[in-house]
Amino acid sequence: MEDKQILCVGLVVLDIINVMDKYPEEDTDSRCLSQRWQRGGNASNSCTVLSLLGAPCAFMGSLAPGHVADFVLDDFRRYSVDLRYMVFQTTGSVPISTVIISEASGSRTILHAYRNLPDVSAKDFEKVELTRFKWIHIEGRNASEQVKMLQRIEQHNARQPPESKIKVSVEVEKPREELYQLFGYGDVVFVSKDVAKHFGFRSAEEALRGLYSRVRKGTTLVCAWAEEGADALGPDGQLLHSDAFPPPHVVDTLGAGDTFNAAVIFSLSQGKSMQEALRFGCQVAGKKCGLQGFDGIV
Repeated sequence: MEDKQILCVGLVVLDIINVMDKYPEEDTDSRCLSQRWQRGGNASNSCTVLSLLGAPCAFMGSLAPGHVADFVLDDFRRYSVDLRYMVFQTTGSVPISTVIISEASGSRTILHAYRNLPDVSAKDFEKVELTRFKWIHIEGRNASEQVKMLQRIEQHNARQPPESKIKVSVEVEKPREELYQLFGYGDVVFVSKDVAKHFGFRSAEEALRGLYSRVRKGTTLVCAWAEEGADALGPDGQLLHSDAFPPPHVVDTLGAGDTFNAAVIFSLSQGKSMQEALRFGCQVAGKKCGLQGFDGIV
């Protein structure tokens, strides 16, 4: 019997990555050390990492035809990501991010051009054969539509025996009011450092304790805090923590958060505890920061 997959729903973009010796100063003419194209986007990156970790996975997102889409599709296939639920739009263009990476620090600055590509809708999601999946991860974007997707999964789960229920995770990364309704869904909710700071919290622990009232009963809330590691708070009220695992030299932090999310999801989907999943997520994210791109994580 074919193993059930992990589905990631969200964004795919083209990252045009410029590596420089240091971040360019204003009104200067700077030379790039290198430039490359890379498939990006939160859910897209998480699929790459899940595949590298050995999980059968699928991606659902929007694309518009063209040479950028051809590059994106070829790269998905290189990592054996199932694309049967990709949505091809007739308007807009594939989003492009211009990324500047400082070779000195490994830090990155992202300039994002959205280009009017419609997001996946609840109607698109109706075509998803839910029985194929053991875990579905939703990257918070068009939340009003995604709530309908999450409700469809809940209705499906209500008809299933415990061993056949789909686990669900949600990512709330951007400090946008519309996205906060997503806190009320999912078995695991990932909240970003940016959102936590937007609410005035100064640490992962503060954020989890301050935001936990927004999640539904039984949910685990997770917050990664860069070099300070990551914390999780579940229904038992016990705060869990993992230290970070920084590489000897930081090369590229682009996609580190997506890597952390994917590694946590992978670990939990393998039956590991949340404490084990937190530690694994920090380990894999730390290893990624020492690599250019994602190849070599495992």
